[in-house]
Amino acid sequence: MTSPEPVESRTQTRTQGRTAQTATLAEIAREAGVSAPTVSKVLNGRADVAPATRARVEELLRAHGYRRRRAEATRSPLIDLVFHELESAWALEVIRGVENVARDAGLSVVLSESAGRLVPGRTWADQVAARRPHGVVLVLSGLDEAQRALLTSRSIPFVVMDPAGDPGADVPSIGATNWQGGLAATRHLVELGHRRIGAISGPSQMMCSRARIDGYRAALETAGLPVDPALIAGGDFHHEAGYRLGLELLRRPDRPTAVFAGNDLQALGLYEAARELGLRVPEDLSVVGFDDLPVAPLVGPPLTTVRQPLTEMAEAAARLVLDLGRDEHAPAATRVELATSLVVRSSTAAPA
Repeated sequence: MTSPEPVESRTQTRTQGRTAQTATLAEIAREAGVSAPTVSKVLNGRADVAPATRARVEELLRAHGYRRRRAEATRSPLIDLVFHELESAWALEVIRGVENVARDAGLSVVLSESAGRLVPGRTWADQVAARRPHGVVLVLSGLDEAQRALLTSRSIPFVVMDPAGDPGADVPSIGATNWQGGLAATRHLVELGHRRIGAISGPSQMMCSRARIDGYRAALETAGLPVDPALIAGGDFHHEAGYRLGLELLRRPDRPTAVFAGNDLQALGLYEAARELGLRVPEDLSVVGFDDLPVAPLVGPPLTTVRQPLTEMAEAAARLVLDLGRDEHAPAATRVELATSLVVRSSTAAPA
């Protein structure tokens, strides 16, 4: 049976340079019109609380800024890893990185997917609160205000890896130098002599996708080349988008002689489109991807791509979330960007 939270415990928050004490659980219980054990059940993620009661207690916990002291929080030997969408090759690199850190710490990984949503559902947040993991790593995802408050009140730290949007100044995150990667990919094609360079971006709502295309534009502008909107296709980071949009770009009478595909999966779809149209890579079309997935050097021809250190990023995210869990006074916000690098293989050459 879960023990009630000690009613005498108080959390402390900093307000305008002074320390202010927030309400005890007993006071929150009185205000909510429930018992202290009921408030404790809500904190512990127990299912045997009516939804309306849970919502009322959660709102009061948020309003009072309640935060369980970490010493009071019994943790499960788990790290929660959340994907907005599982892509086999890409996700495996991330899972490997988190598993490496979890294994060394004697922890297991709980894997979940939010079915394409960039913010997990409320049921997921309740499940995490009930599991009480050492921390949560979210990949290309984020949390809404209520979810953040729920995890914070339980002293469950969270880190966003490769955030889809702006995670906020107070959210720890791990990313990569996407703009620099897009710049390096496009500059490589310019230096080979290409002048009509297309691009297949990822989803427009994702920060990493926008940064890569901004790098592409910067490389063209720096070289004095026009940025032709007709040569920029909006993809979704899937193989099928690379194939479909590749056909559209390559069927143009003024088709590009090179394409920056935005990620490796779209680059492989572009390969398929080029083959279907009788174009050879790199003799008729140069292709650059992004990620450097394990398949990149194995395809024909081996893919020139920008290496995004996915495994290292995942390791960094897992280490950070564990560090935040160990140190109650660790800085709330940490933004880390790992370097990308261009890996030149056989899919790029000077234009015919």
